[in-house]
Amino acid sequence: MNSACDSTRAAGGGLPEEFLQRARAFQESRALLTALELDLYTAVGEGARAGEVAGRLGTDPRATETLMHALAALGMLAKQGEVFRNGPLAERFFTAGSPEDARAVMMHTVHMWERWSTLTECVRAGTSVTYQEHEDREPRWTEAFIAAMHANASERAPAVVKAVGVEGVRRLLDVGGGSGAYAIAFAQAHPELEAEVLDLPRVVRIAEGHIARAGLSDRVKTRRGDLRQVAFGEGYDLVLLSAICHMLSPEENLDLLKRCRVALEAGGRVVIQDFILEPDKTAPRAGALFSLNMLVGTQRGASYSEPEYAAWLAEAGFAQVRHIRLAGPSGLMVGRRSGAGV
Repeated sequence: MNSACDSTRAAGGGLPEEFLQRARAFQESRALLTALELDLYTAVGEGARAGEVAGRLGTDPRATETLMHALAALGMLAKQGEVFRNGPLAERFFTAGSPEDARAVMMHTVHMWERWSTLTECVRAGTSVTYQEHEDREPRWTEAFIAAMHANASERAPAVVKAVGVEGVRRLLDVGGGSGAYAIAFAQAHPELEAEVLDLPRVVRIAEGHIARAGLSDRVKTRRGDLRQVAFGEGYDLVLLSAICHMLSPEENLDLLKRCRVALEAGGRVVIQDFILEPDKTAPRAGALFSLNMLVGTQRGASYSEPEYAAWLAEAGFAQVRHIRLAGPSGLMVGRRSGAGV
């Protein structure tokens, strides 16, 4: 940002350039997402003219060239003469056959765009206007969603395991465990730990593949079920709720935590990983924005504050409630079950 230019505009009564850049940020975002949706970087291959790329994609030549010029301006492509080549980022992450292929991960962001475009209507209605139950969504949505969650979870899992610890944990229940990344990480950290991943049938099938590739099918099992409804069983030392509570209403979260308490042994812990907002809910910034993501994508979900989580945990029967801050935008809320009985 040019601060001198910004000051000049402000002095002349014009809108600050910083604000204008932020308001127009969707233009770059949409160009990047359209390229991913079309799989344009794979079509560029080792280098191609715009007309060749259009032929491979079945798109309009003039429009394709316009998009590719914009992508070159953004550094995703490079152009020499009439030939376009992938930039380092596109070559590394967004071409078929790359060892670090992240196309499936980013398709979740493509789908988020569709929901965010309804934000105005959602604010008027007070809830998502496009909501679908997970089992009613197209398989491609679920695959992209779990791919994105797996990438994020695999990156954060070691820090979560270290912060929570595995001492005394022999049985773990990962509620809504997605790809199984956290259950895998806990099992890897303790050779005698047994884990169970509970999620919807379509998700469990994906998780079983990750668990098998990790060589942990003997200690990490799966169970099909809707976390909003099923009883979790009993005898667990640790129940993990990672990126779950933000999808639910306050009432649903209280019910969820009560069922978690029943599932735990005396002294067992429930661990919530999520965006933990400050009491006034304006920070961290990522958490406040994510609450909008829940508005457009769920019926009553949101990012919640530390006092809200603490109150639910206490009402559900947990003691020694504490907030563990982690690097990055999310943190942990931990509560311990004490005493016997339900």
